Amino acid sequence: MFKQFLSKLPRKSSKPDSTSDPSGSSVVRSNSVKRMSSAVFPSSVVAGIEPLVPFKDVPTSEKLNLFVSKLSLCCVTFDFSDQTKNSIEKDVKRQTLLELLDFVSSSSSSVRFTEPAILAMCKMSAVNLFRVFPPSYRERNDSDDNDPTFEPAWPHLQIVYDLLLKFITSPCLDAKVAKKYLHHGFILRLLELLDSEDPRERECLKTILHRVYGKFMVHRPFIRKAMSNIFYSFVFEAEKRGGGGIAELLEIFGSIVSGFALPLKEEHKIFLWRVLIPLHKAKSVGGYFHQLSYCVTQFIDKEPKLGSVVIKGLLKFWPVTNSQKEVMFLGEVEEIVEVMSLVEFQKVMVPLFLRIACCVNSCHFQVSERALFLWNNDQIVNLIAQNRQAILPIMFTALEKNAESHWNQSVLNLTLNVRKMFCEMDEALFMSCHARFQEDEAEQCSAEEKRKETWARLEKVASMKPVTGKTAVLVTPLATSIAC
Repeated sequence: MFKQFLSKLPRKSSKPDSTSDPSGSSVVRSNSVKRMSSAVFPSSVVAGIEPLVPFKDVPTSEKLNLFVSKLSLCCVTFDFSDQTKNSIEKDVKRQTLLELLDFVSSSSSSVRFTEPAILAMCKMSAVNLFRVFPPSYRERNDSDDNDPTFEPAWPHLQIVYDLLLKFITSPCLDAKVAKKYLHHGFILRLLELLDSEDPRERECLKTILHRVYGKFMVHRPFIRKAMSNIFYSFVFEAEKRGGGGIAELLEIFGSIVSGFALPLKEEHKIFLWRVLIPLHKAKSVGGYFHQLSYCVTQFIDKEPKLGSVVIKGLLKFWPVTNSQKEVMFLGEVEEIVEVMSLVEFQKVMVPLFLRIACCVNSCHFQVSERALFLWNNDQIVNLIAQNRQAILPIMFTALEKNAESHWNQSVLNLTLNVRKMFCEMDEALFMSCHARFQEDEAEQCSAEEKRKETWARLEKVASMKPVTGKTAVLVTPLATSIAC
Protein backbone atom coordinates (compact mmCIF):
# COMPACT_ATOMS: atom_id res chain seq x y z
CA MET A 1 0.00 0.00 0.00
CA PHE A 2 2.84 2.38 0.77
CA LYS A 3 5.23 1.58 -2.09
CA GLN A 4 4.44 4.94 -3.66
CA PHE A 5 5.39 6.72 -0.43
CA LEU A 6 8.56 4.66 0.07
CA SER A 7 9.78 5.16 -3.46
CA LYS A 8 9.74 8.95 -2.97
CA LEU A 9 11.68 8.92 0.28
CA PRO A 10 15.49 8.75 0.60
CA ARG A 11 16.80 5.33 1.54
CA LYS A 12 17.92 5.03 5.13
CA SER A 13 21.40 4.03 6.11
CA SER A 14 21.95 0.35 6.86
CA LYS A 15 23.49 1.31 10.18
CA PRO A 16 21.34 0.65 13.22
CA ASP A 17 19.52 3.72 14.57
CA SER A 18 20.73 4.83 17.94
CA THR A 19 19.67 7.57 20.29
CA SER A 20 20.89 8.58 23.69
CA ASP A 21 18.77 8.73 26.79
CA PRO A 22 19.21 11.52 29.42
CA SER A 23 21.83 9.46 31.30
CA GLY A 24 23.99 9.18 28.17
CA SER A 25 23.45 5.44 27.47
CA SER A 26 22.81 4.31 23.90
CA VAL A 27 19.49 2.79 22.89
CA VAL A 28 19.56 0.61 19.77
CA ARG A 29 16.39 -0.27 17.85
CA SER A 30 16.12 -3.88 16.66
CA ASN A 31 15.98 -4.69 12.94
CA SER A 32 12.54 -6.26 13.31
CA VAL A 33 11.05 -3.08 14.71
CA LYS A 34 12.59 -1.02 11.91
CA ARG A 35 11.21 -3.39 9.29
CA MET A 36 7.69 -3.04 10.75
CA SER A 37 8.01 0.75 10.73
CA SER A 38 9.03 0.93 7.09
CA ALA A 39 6.37 -1.59 6.11
CA VAL A 40 3.56 0.30 7.83
CA PHE A 41 4.35 4.01 7.40
CA PRO A 42 6.77 6.13 5.40
CA SER A 43 10.00 6.69 7.26
CA SER A 44 10.27 9.99 9.08
CA VAL A 45 12.76 12.51 7.78
CA VAL A 46 12.62 14.76 10.85
CA ALA A 47 16.11 14.87 12.36
CA GLY A 48 16.62 11.25 11.29
CA ILE A 49 14.55 9.95 14.20
CA GLU A 50 12.80 6.57 13.95
CA PRO A 51 9.06 7.31 14.57
CA LEU A 52 8.45 4.15 16.61
CA VAL A 53 11.05 5.09 19.24
CA PRO A 54 9.27 5.64 22.60
CA PHE A 55 9.41 9.14 24.03
CA LYS A 56 11.16 7.88 27.14
CA ASP A 57 14.09 6.66 25.04
CA VAL A 58 15.08 10.07 23.65
CA PRO A 59 16.54 13.11 25.41
CA THR A 60 14.27 16.02 26.25
CA SER A 61 15.83 18.17 23.54
CA GLU A 62 14.71 15.67 20.88
CA LYS A 63 11.20 14.96 22.14
CA LEU A 64 9.52 17.66 20.09
CA ASN A 65 11.29 16.39 16.96
CA LEU A 66 10.04 12.88 17.77
CA PHE A 67 6.58 14.38 18.38
CA VAL A 68 6.58 15.86 14.87
CA SER A 69 7.86 12.56 13.42
CA LYS A 70 5.07 10.56 15.02
CA LEU A 71 2.45 13.10 13.87
CA SER A 72 3.77 12.85 10.30
CA LEU A 73 3.62 9.08 10.56
CA CYS A 74 -0.06 9.28 11.61
CA CYS A 75 -1.01 11.24 8.48
CA VAL A 76 -1.51 7.94 6.65
CA THR A 77 -5.21 7.02 6.53
CA PHE A 78 -6.91 3.63 6.23
CA ASP A 79 -10.23 2.22 5.11
CA PHE A 80 -12.17 1.17 8.21
CA SER A 81 -15.18 -0.21 6.34
CA ASP A 82 -13.28 -3.52 6.19
CA GLN A 83 -11.96 -4.28 9.67
CA THR A 84 -9.76 -7.14 8.43
CA LYS A 85 -7.85 -4.98 5.95
CA ASN A 86 -4.47 -3.57 7.09
CA SER A 87 -5.15 -4.70 10.63
CA ILE A 88 -1.45 -4.66 11.63
CA GLU A 89 -0.91 -1.18 10.22
CA LYS A 90 -4.04 0.11 11.91
CA ASP A 91 -2.88 -1.26 15.25
CA VAL A 92 0.56 0.36 14.92
CA LYS A 93 -1.02 3.69 14.09
CA ARG A 94 -3.40 3.36 17.03
CA GLN A 95 -0.51 2.69 19.41
CA THR A 96 1.35 5.70 18.01
CA LEU A 97 -1.68 7.94 18.55
CA LEU A 98 -1.97 6.71 22.13
CA GLU A 99 1.71 7.55 22.68
CA LEU A 100 1.12 11.05 21.34
CA LEU A 101 -1.91 11.46 23.60
CA ASP A 102 0.10 10.40 26.63
CA PHE A 103 2.94 12.77 25.69
CA VAL A 104 0.66 15.79 25.29
CA SER A 105 -1.22 14.98 28.51
CA SER A 106 1.99 14.68 30.55
CA SER A 107 3.92 17.59 29.00
CA SER A 108 5.14 20.15 31.51
CA SER A 109 4.43 23.83 30.96
CA SER A 110 8.18 24.52 30.77
CA VAL A 111 8.33 22.95 27.27
CA ARG A 112 6.44 25.01 24.70
CA PHE A 113 5.13 23.53 21.48
CA THR A 114 7.06 24.96 18.56
CA GLU A 115 5.53 26.18 15.30
CA PRO A 116 6.57 22.98 13.43
CA ALA A 117 4.87 20.94 16.16
CA ILE A 118 1.67 23.01 15.95
CA LEU A 119 1.68 22.79 12.15
CA ALA A 120 2.20 19.01 12.25
CA MET A 121 -0.64 18.62 14.77
CA CYS A 122 -3.05 20.65 12.67
CA LYS A 123 -2.07 18.77 9.52
CA MET A 124 -2.50 15.36 11.17
CA SER A 125 -5.92 16.39 12.57
CA ALA A 126 -7.04 17.69 9.18
CA VAL A 127 -5.96 14.53 7.34
CA ASN A 128 -7.69 12.20 9.77
CA LEU A 129 -10.81 14.17 10.71
CA PHE A 130 -11.86 16.38 7.81
CA ARG A 131 -13.97 14.45 5.34
CA VAL A 132 -17.05 14.91 3.20
CA PHE A 133 -20.09 12.97 4.33
CA PRO A 134 -22.12 11.04 1.75
CA PRO A 135 -25.45 12.54 0.61
CA SER A 136 -27.43 10.21 2.86
CA TYR A 137 -26.10 12.16 5.83
CA ARG A 138 -27.96 15.26 4.69
CA GLU A 139 -31.18 13.55 3.59
CA ARG A 140 -32.42 12.85 7.07
CA ASN A 141 -35.86 11.77 8.12
CA ASP A 142 -37.48 14.09 10.65
CA SER A 143 -38.62 11.11 12.71
CA ASP A 144 -36.97 10.89 16.12
CA ASP A 145 -37.33 7.08 16.12
CA ASN A 146 -34.43 6.56 13.70
CA ASP A 147 -31.37 4.96 15.27
CA PRO A 148 -28.17 7.02 14.91
CA THR A 149 -25.56 5.91 12.40
CA PHE A 150 -22.22 5.10 14.03
CA GLU A 151 -18.90 5.84 12.33
CA PRO A 152 -16.97 2.57 11.71
CA ALA A 153 -13.65 4.35 12.23
CA TRP A 154 -14.70 5.77 15.61
CA PRO A 155 -12.20 3.79 17.80
CA HIS A 156 -9.49 5.47 15.73
CA LEU A 157 -11.15 8.90 15.39
CA GLN A 158 -11.82 9.12 19.12
CA ILE A 159 -8.10 9.08 19.89
CA VAL A 160 -7.48 11.81 17.30
CA TYR A 161 -10.22 13.95 18.85
CA ASP A 162 -8.87 13.36 22.36
CA LEU A 163 -5.38 14.25 21.19
CA LEU A 164 -6.59 17.48 19.55
CA LEU A 165 -8.53 18.42 22.69
CA LYS A 166 -5.54 17.80 24.96
CA PHE A 167 -3.31 19.76 22.59
CA ILE A 168 -5.63 22.79 22.53
CA THR A 169 -6.06 22.85 26.30
CA SER A 170 -2.40 22.15 27.05
CA PRO A 171 -0.53 24.89 28.96
CA CYS A 172 2.37 24.24 26.56
CA LEU A 173 0.38 25.73 23.67
CA ASP A 174 0.76 29.48 23.17
CA ALA A 175 -2.50 30.83 21.71
CA LYS A 176 -0.71 33.78 20.08
CA VAL A 177 1.48 31.38 18.09
CA ALA A 178 -1.17 28.73 17.45
CA LYS A 179 -3.80 31.13 16.05
CA LYS A 180 -1.85 31.20 12.76
CA TYR A 181 -2.45 27.45 12.28
CA LEU A 182 -5.79 27.04 14.08
CA HIS A 183 -7.19 29.58 11.66
CA HIS A 184 -10.67 30.39 10.35
CA GLY A 185 -10.54 27.69 7.69
CA PHE A 186 -9.66 25.04 10.27
CA ILE A 187 -12.51 26.15 12.55
CA LEU A 188 -15.00 26.11 9.66
CA ARG A 189 -14.05 22.53 8.82
CA LEU A 190 -14.59 21.55 12.46
CA LEU A 191 -18.05 23.13 12.35
CA GLU A 192 -18.86 21.23 9.15
CA LEU A 193 -18.10 17.96 10.95
CA LEU A 194 -21.09 18.61 13.21
CA ASP A 195 -23.17 17.28 10.33
CA SER A 196 -21.98 13.81 11.34
CA GLU A 197 -24.73 11.37 12.30
CA ASP A 198 -22.57 9.82 15.03
CA PRO A 199 -23.58 11.46 18.34
CA ARG A 200 -20.22 10.55 19.88
CA GLU A 201 -18.38 12.57 17.24
CA ARG A 202 -20.68 15.57 17.71
CA GLU A 203 -20.10 15.44 21.47
CA CYS A 204 -16.31 15.54 20.97
CA LEU A 205 -16.61 18.40 18.49
CA LYS A 206 -18.79 20.35 20.93
CA THR A 207 -16.11 20.14 23.62
CA ILE A 208 -13.27 21.05 21.24
CA LEU A 209 -15.11 24.04 19.75
CA HIS A 210 -15.94 25.28 23.22
CA ARG A 211 -12.28 25.09 24.24
CA VAL A 212 -11.19 26.84 21.05
CA TYR A 213 -13.66 29.64 21.75
CA GLY A 214 -12.36 29.98 25.30
CA LYS A 215 -8.64 29.96 24.43
CA PHE A 216 -8.52 31.95 21.19
CA MET A 217 -10.18 35.26 21.96
CA VAL A 218 -9.19 36.64 18.57
CA HIS A 219 -11.43 34.04 16.88
CA ARG A 220 -14.53 34.62 19.02
CA PRO A 221 -16.39 37.04 16.70
CA PHE A 222 -15.71 34.76 13.73
CA ILE A 223 -16.93 31.66 15.59
CA ARG A 224 -20.16 33.41 16.59
CA LYS A 225 -20.71 34.55 13.00
CA ALA A 226 -20.02 31.06 11.62
CA MET A 227 -22.45 29.52 14.11
CA SER A 228 -25.08 32.10 13.14
CA ASN A 229 -24.67 31.16 9.48
CA ILE A 230 -25.27 27.49 10.31
CA PHE A 231 -28.43 28.42 12.21
CA TYR A 232 -29.63 30.63 9.34
CA SER A 233 -29.03 27.78 6.89
CA PHE A 234 -31.01 25.41 9.09
CA VAL A 235 -33.95 27.76 9.64
CA PHE A 236 -34.33 29.08 6.11
CA GLU A 237 -33.00 26.11 4.10
CA ALA A 238 -34.10 23.25 6.34
CA GLU A 239 -34.81 20.93 3.43
CA LYS A 240 -31.31 21.37 2.02
CA ARG A 241 -29.41 20.85 5.27
CA GLY A 242 -29.90 18.31 8.04
CA GLY A 243 -30.40 19.29 11.65
CA GLY A 244 -27.34 17.46 12.96
CA GLY A 245 -25.25 19.49 15.38
CA ILE A 246 -27.87 22.14 16.16
CA ALA A 247 -28.31 20.88 19.73
CA GLU A 248 -24.54 20.84 20.28
CA LEU A 249 -24.10 24.34 18.83
CA LEU A 250 -26.87 25.67 21.05
CA GLU A 251 -25.23 24.06 24.06
CA ILE A 252 -21.98 25.85 23.20
CA PHE A 253 -23.83 29.11 22.68
CA GLY A 254 -25.63 28.74 26.02
CA SER A 255 -22.29 28.85 27.83
CA ILE A 256 -21.17 31.75 25.62
CA VAL A 257 -24.27 33.79 26.51
CA SER A 258 -23.64 33.27 30.22
CA GLY A 259 -20.30 35.08 29.77
CA PHE A 260 -21.67 38.11 27.90
CA ALA A 261 -20.88 41.47 29.50
CA LEU A 262 -23.66 43.89 30.41
CA PRO A 263 -25.26 45.78 28.84
CA LEU A 264 -25.73 43.35 25.96
CA LYS A 265 -24.41 44.43 22.60
CA GLU A 266 -26.86 45.06 19.79
CA GLU A 267 -25.22 42.17 17.90
CA HIS A 268 -26.32 39.73 20.61
CA LYS A 269 -29.90 41.05 20.71
CA ILE A 270 -30.15 40.68 16.95
CA PHE A 271 -28.96 37.08 17.30
CA LEU A 272 -31.77 36.43 19.79
CA TRP A 273 -34.46 37.88 17.52
CA ARG A 274 -33.21 36.63 14.14
CA VAL A 275 -31.78 33.24 15.10
CA LEU A 276 -32.94 31.82 18.42
CA ILE A 277 -36.63 32.73 18.16
CA PRO A 278 -37.04 31.52 14.54
CA LEU A 279 -35.42 28.21 15.56
CA HIS A 280 -38.71 27.48 17.35
CA LYS A 281 -40.57 27.04 14.07
CA ALA A 282 -38.58 24.04 12.76
CA LYS A 283 -40.35 20.68 12.63
CA SER A 284 -37.45 19.00 14.43
CA VAL A 285 -37.39 21.51 17.31
CA GLY A 286 -37.97 18.66 19.75
CA GLY A 287 -34.42 17.43 19.12
CA TYR A 288 -32.84 20.60 20.49
CA PHE A 289 -35.63 22.33 22.41
CA HIS A 290 -34.00 21.96 25.83
CA GLN A 291 -30.78 23.66 24.65
CA LEU A 292 -32.73 26.35 22.79
CA SER A 293 -34.86 27.13 25.83
CA TYR A 294 -31.71 27.36 27.97
CA CYS A 295 -30.13 29.90 25.59
CA VAL A 296 -33.27 32.05 25.58
CA THR A 297 -33.50 31.94 29.37
CA GLN A 298 -29.85 33.00 29.63
CA PHE A 299 -30.60 36.10 27.55
CA ILE A 300 -33.55 37.03 29.76
CA ASP A 301 -31.51 36.48 32.92
CA LYS A 302 -28.92 38.88 31.51
CA GLU A 303 -31.48 41.49 30.44
CA PRO A 304 -35.04 40.97 31.81
CA LYS A 305 -36.45 43.54 29.37
CA LEU A 306 -36.04 40.97 26.59
CA GLY A 307 -38.78 38.81 28.15
CA SER A 308 -41.58 40.62 26.32
CA VAL A 309 -39.62 40.41 23.03
CA VAL A 310 -39.28 36.64 23.37
CA ILE A 311 -42.97 36.17 24.25
CA LYS A 312 -43.98 38.14 21.13
CA GLY A 313 -41.69 35.93 19.06
CA LEU A 314 -43.16 32.73 20.53
CA LEU A 315 -46.69 33.95 19.80
CA LYS A 316 -45.62 34.70 16.23
CA PHE A 317 -44.40 31.13 15.68
CA TRP A 318 -46.99 29.38 17.86
CA PRO A 319 -47.63 25.81 16.59
CA VAL A 320 -51.42 25.94 16.23
CA THR A 321 -51.71 22.49 14.64
CA ASN A 322 -48.96 20.63 16.50
CA SER A 323 -50.03 19.60 20.00
CA GLN A 324 -46.63 18.23 21.02
CA LYS A 325 -44.91 21.53 20.17
CA GLU A 326 -47.68 23.48 21.93
CA VAL A 327 -46.91 21.64 25.16
CA MET A 328 -43.21 22.54 24.78
CA PHE A 329 -44.04 26.18 24.05
CA LEU A 330 -46.25 26.40 27.14
CA GLY A 331 -43.39 25.06 29.24
CA GLU A 332 -41.04 27.71 27.87
CA VAL A 333 -43.65 30.44 28.39
CA GLU A 334 -43.84 29.45 32.06
CA GLU A 335 -40.06 29.70 32.46
CA ILE A 336 -40.01 33.15 30.83
CA VAL A 337 -43.03 34.66 32.60
CA GLU A 338 -41.69 33.40 35.90
CA VAL A 339 -38.70 35.77 35.68
CA MET A 340 -40.46 38.72 34.01
CA SER A 341 -41.02 42.01 35.76
CA LEU A 342 -44.52 43.42 36.17
CA VAL A 343 -43.94 46.13 33.55
CA GLU A 344 -42.72 43.67 30.90
CA PHE A 345 -45.53 41.26 31.72
CA GLN A 346 -48.15 43.94 31.17
CA LYS A 347 -46.80 44.60 27.67
CA VAL A 348 -47.73 41.12 26.45
CA MET A 349 -50.37 39.82 28.88
CA VAL A 350 -53.40 40.39 26.61
CA PRO A 351 -52.14 38.52 23.48
CA LEU A 352 -50.46 35.92 25.70
CA PHE A 353 -53.62 35.02 27.63
CA LEU A 354 -55.71 35.06 24.48
CA ARG A 355 -53.43 32.26 23.26
CA ILE A 356 -53.49 30.51 26.66
CA ALA A 357 -57.31 30.64 26.61
CA CYS A 358 -57.26 28.83 23.24
CA CYS A 359 -54.91 26.22 24.72
CA VAL A 360 -57.20 25.75 27.74
CA ASN A 361 -60.06 24.97 25.33
CA SER A 362 -57.94 22.55 23.27
CA CYS A 363 -59.46 19.14 22.59
CA HIS A 364 -56.00 17.62 23.16
CA PHE A 365 -56.02 17.01 26.91
CA GLN A 366 -52.21 17.41 27.29
CA VAL A 367 -52.30 20.92 25.81
CA SER A 368 -55.26 21.94 27.97
CA GLU A 369 -53.70 20.34 31.05
CA ARG A 370 -50.32 22.06 30.50
CA ALA A 371 -51.99 25.44 30.07
CA LEU A 372 -53.93 25.01 33.32
CA PHE A 373 -50.74 23.96 35.13
CA LEU A 374 -49.57 27.59 34.81
CA TRP A 375 -51.79 28.37 37.79
CA ASN A 376 -49.64 26.04 39.93
CA ASN A 377 -46.78 28.54 39.66
CA ASP A 378 -46.93 31.04 42.53
CA GLN A 379 -45.01 33.76 40.65
CA ILE A 380 -47.37 33.58 37.67
CA VAL A 381 -50.43 33.54 39.93
CA ASN A 382 -49.09 36.66 41.64
CA LEU A 383 -48.74 38.46 38.28
CA ILE A 384 -52.24 37.33 37.28
CA ALA A 385 -53.70 38.56 40.58
CA GLN A 386 -52.16 42.00 40.07
CA ASN A 387 -53.67 42.18 36.57
CA ARG A 388 -56.89 40.25 37.13
CA GLN A 389 -59.04 43.06 35.75
CA ALA A 390 -57.57 42.41 32.27
CA ILE A 391 -56.90 38.65 32.48
CA LEU A 392 -60.06 37.24 34.08
CA PRO A 393 -62.45 38.55 31.36
CA ILE A 394 -60.19 36.87 28.74
CA MET A 395 -60.01 33.53 30.57
CA PHE A 396 -63.55 33.31 31.94
CA THR A 397 -65.26 32.10 28.77
CA ALA A 398 -62.65 29.40 28.17
CA LEU A 399 -62.94 28.18 31.77
CA GLU A 400 -66.74 28.06 31.62
CA LYS A 401 -66.76 26.11 28.36
CA ASN A 402 -64.29 23.60 29.81
CA ALA A 403 -66.34 23.25 32.99
CA GLU A 404 -69.46 22.57 30.95
CA SER A 405 -68.27 20.18 28.27
CA HIS A 406 -64.60 19.07 28.35
CA TRP A 407 -64.31 15.32 27.94
CA ASN A 408 -61.21 14.76 30.12
CA GLN A 409 -61.78 14.45 33.86
CA SER A 410 -58.31 15.68 34.81
CA VAL A 411 -58.76 18.83 32.72
CA LEU A 412 -62.22 19.31 34.21
CA ASN A 413 -60.85 19.15 37.77
CA LEU A 414 -58.04 21.59 36.98
CA THR A 415 -60.52 23.97 35.37
CA LEU A 416 -62.72 23.97 38.47
CA ASN A 417 -59.66 24.68 40.64
CA VAL A 418 -58.65 27.67 38.48
CA ARG A 419 -62.23 29.01 38.59
CA LYS A 420 -62.13 28.74 42.35
CA MET A 421 -58.81 30.63 42.50
CA PHE A 422 -60.22 33.49 40.41
CA CYS A 423 -63.31 33.61 42.58
CA GLU A 424 -61.18 33.89 45.72
CA MET A 425 -59.00 36.59 44.14
CA ASP A 426 -61.90 38.93 43.43
CA GLU A 427 -65.42 37.61 43.94
CA ALA A 428 -67.09 40.80 42.68
CA LEU A 429 -65.11 40.71 39.43
CA PHE A 430 -65.81 37.00 39.07
CA MET A 431 -69.56 37.52 39.43
CA SER A 432 -69.43 40.42 36.98
CA CYS A 433 -67.66 38.22 34.40
CA HIS A 434 -70.19 35.46 35.06
CA ALA A 435 -73.11 37.84 34.45
CA ARG A 436 -71.48 39.11 31.24
CA PHE A 437 -70.89 35.52 30.13
CA GLN A 438 -74.57 34.67 30.64
CA GLU A 439 -75.60 37.78 28.69
CA ASP A 440 -73.27 36.81 25.83
CA GLU A 441 -74.65 33.28 25.85
CA ALA A 442 -78.21 34.61 25.72
CA GLU A 443 -77.33 36.92 22.83
CA GLN A 444 -75.69 34.05 20.94
CA CYS A 445 -78.76 31.86 21.48
CA SER A 446 -81.02 34.66 20.26
CA ALA A 447 -78.87 35.24 17.18
CA GLU A 448 -78.88 31.51 16.46
CA GLU A 449 -82.67 31.40 16.67
CA LYS A 450 -82.96 34.36 14.32
CA ARG A 451 -80.66 32.64 11.82
CA LYS A 452 -82.74 29.49 11.92
CA GLU A 453 -85.96 31.47 11.43
CA THR A 454 -84.46 33.37 8.48
CA TRP A 455 -83.37 30.15 6.79
CA ALA A 456 -86.78 28.60 7.41
CA ARG A 457 -88.51 31.54 5.70
CA LEU A 458 -86.11 31.37 2.75
CA GLU A 459 -86.75 27.65 2.35
CA LYS A 460 -90.50 28.17 2.45
CA VAL A 461 -90.38 30.94 -0.17
CA ALA A 462 -88.11 28.88 -2.40
CA SER A 463 -90.31 25.80 -2.19
CA MET A 464 -93.32 27.79 -3.36
CA LYS A 465 -91.62 29.02 -6.57
CA PRO A 466 -91.63 26.74 -9.66
CA VAL A 467 -88.32 25.51 -11.07
CA THR A 468 -87.75 26.82 -14.61
CA GLY A 469 -84.73 26.42 -16.81
CA LYS A 470 -81.42 26.99 -15.04
CA THR A 471 -82.89 28.72 -12.01
CA ALA A 472 -80.99 27.95 -8.77
CA VAL A 473 -82.83 25.71 -6.35
CA LEU A 474 -82.56 26.01 -2.59
CA VAL A 475 -81.84 22.55 -1.17
CA THR A 476 -83.05 21.75 2.33
CA PRO A 477 -80.40 21.26 5.06
CA LEU A 478 -81.57 17.67 5.63
CA ALA A 479 -80.48 16.73 2.13
CA THR A 480 -76.96 18.18 2.48
CA SER A 481 -76.11 17.74 6.14
CA ILE A 482 -72.69 16.20 6.78
CA ALA A 483 -71.57 14.97 10.18
CA CYS A 484 -68.61 16.99 11.57
